[in-house]
Amino acid sequence: MSQLGGIRTSRKRWYAPVAVAGLIVSGLAGLGFTAASGAAAVTRPASQPAPNCGATIYKSPGVPWTCTFDDEFNGTTLDTTKWTVQQTANSGYTTGTGAGTACYVNSPNNVSVSGGTLNLTVRKEAAPFVCSYFVTQYTSGMVTTTNNFAQAYGLYEISAKLPATTLQGLQETFWLWPQNQNEYGSVWPDSGEIDFAEFYSVINSYDIPYIHYNAAKTDPNVTAYTCVISNPNAFHTYGLEWTPTSLTVLYDGKTCLVDHWTPAFPESGSEPFNQPFFIAITQALGVYPNAFVAGYTPLPATTSVDWVRAWK
Repeated sequence: MSQLGGIRTSRKRWYAPVAVAGLIVSGLAGLGFTAASGAAAVTRPASQPAPNCGATIYKSPGVPWTCTFDDEFNGTTLDTTKWTVQQTANSGYTTGTGAGTACYVNSPNNVSVSGGTLNLTVRKEAAPFVCSYFVTQYTSGMVTTTNNFAQAYGLYEISAKLPATTLQGLQETFWLWPQNQNEYGSVWPDSGEIDFAEFYSVINSYDIPYIHYNAAKTDPNVTAYTCVISNPNAFHTYGLEWTPTSLTVLYDGKTCLVDHWTPAFPESGSEPFNQPFFIAITQALGVYPNAFVAGYTPLPATTSVDWVRAWK
């Protein structure tokens, strides 16, 4: 949950069914989540070729980052050795409220690769249909690297362009989620969540990151309102540098937020951010006060991703 100038916003979480801002949140049981624990540096199927992030970049003078994940989206279809399309029919995961609840589907109308970009689109369908446990007329696109790539610590960057609107009702998030979502408990956010870029169309000139975990005391650095986007409808680079003691959120290479988390008992030290997390990219409908409004929120709306890269 993020807050800006009195505006409270929330987003659906992956977890066992709980109420969050009036939404029903369903878990991902049966989708093949691994039970890996600890701070394994990288998990990636052996069948994947070594990634190539282009020119070498450096952590500090003389110390290069090692590329661990890269997708430039130069083909015509989604690379399923790297990505899984989120499907509400399988997971129950949704975003939005009431009649404006979006159904995540594996359709070229919602998830496509063309012209060097991954395109995630939320749209209105011709007629209402049954999606998992509810009826809706709205579908959307979301992809994750679950079971294809997960990493503890490192540098992550996404180059993306957001929908061009200042009208309420759209929400986009670039985030990391634990590969083992129950590593430190079964209630969110026991095992943590890193929203290193989150956007709300009603205030679309801001990137509002949020670090979710159980804090030992009030943590003023879990979010920030200093990431001002110069032109949301242009490509920008949104990033995260993650170490055993800090999370640094970046916008076009500039620091927006630095959090040195302190977990509440029984967690300690670097927990819960000491385990592999996978990458998720979501084009969603919003919730109050950025709630979707039928006939007002402009649809279809697309987030285009130029590339996704990670290093360790």
